[in-house]
Amino acid sequence: MESTASDYNYSYDNNDEKPVELCSTDGENLLGAQLSTIYYFMFLFSLFGNGLVLVIIHRFEKLTTVTNILLLNLVVSSLMFMSSLPFVGVYKQLSYWIFGEVMCKIVGSVYYLGFYSSVLFLTLLTFDRHLSVVYSLHASQVRNQRYALLSCAVVWLVSGLACIPQMILHKTFIHLMTNKTLCQEHPGNLTFVDADKLRDSTFYLQLFLFLLFPLIVIVYCYIRIAITVISSKIVTKFKTVRLIFVIVLLFFICWTPFNIVELIHDDDDDDNPSCDEKKKRGYAREVTHDIAYIYFCISPIFYTFVGKKFQSYFRQLLVKRFPGLKKHISVSQVSRTNMSTKSTQKSIELS
Repeated sequence: MESTASDYNYSYDNNDEKPVELCSTDGENLLGAQLSTIYYFMFLFSLFGNGLVLVIIHRFEKLTTVTNILLLNLVVSSLMFMSSLPFVGVYKQLSYWIFGEVMCKIVGSVYYLGFYSSVLFLTLLTFDRHLSVVYSLHASQVRNQRYALLSCAVVWLVSGLACIPQMILHKTFIHLMTNKTLCQEHPGNLTFVDADKLRDSTFYLQLFLFLLFPLIVIVYCYIRIAITVISSKIVTKFKTVRLIFVIVLLFFICWTPFNIVELIHDDDDDDNPSCDEKKKRGYAREVTHDIAYIYFCISPIFYTFVGKKFQSYFRQLLVKRFPGLKKHISVSQVSRTNMSTKSTQKSIELS
């Protein structure tokens, strides 16, 4: 979970170290408070969008297909991440934490659990699509319900283990100058663990396991998919992979700037940058972090309105809820039974 002030502005609970140079973070805090007003909108929009996806899956689909199982878990992880935003919004607007030590750890853990699991589920969806397109003749032997459930269990386990350092480092402590309670990664030493090594391991874990590794896997999978589609000229399969490709591309467009800023910040920690340089980094982190949030807010739009199948389902829901729209909206009925039968012959299309 991001901080409301930079990491050089705090008092330490154990008084082991002297405070370093103090720089004013009023401008960064003000920018963060102004941007945080959109968190509530993003939370509500995500709640509606992801909730709509869940309703559509429940109403029209069977949770026996690999794609739907993975998609359901992705929606859950997105909702989990977005549930932390109202707390972060209040925190940034007040510039101090009011929810207590326990909620500080819970919100920080949920934030990273939602982020990490979303990255891995996106990667898993892409790899699964790669199997169904590139190895379509043999993929059905591997792509079954057991494979999907086991994959999801592994993703949640890895994501949960990756959150342990954040649960340790995230805590409430007192700001040196303002005497306000903050909730974020503790900037000083901890008595029971080497905090510096834990921070470094957390950063590189996030960089390699949750950014570079997914990026390499996704690029490889889509190169193979593109070669297969071009060589076979199968238009329907091209339409199938299009939606996931857009979602994944959007994810990395939104998250890569923040990780680049974090990487620069980590590399320059020993250079004693000036206050002006620290302020610039603080502004960059605020802006790139908020851009990253946009992904979790608008991804339901692609699930619901870009995919042709979801468009049809959404129109059916509208007509059922508002019968007067039937004369203005064309609806093609797709029964759950027919869809279930087709899914045994090929993977469910997302678009």
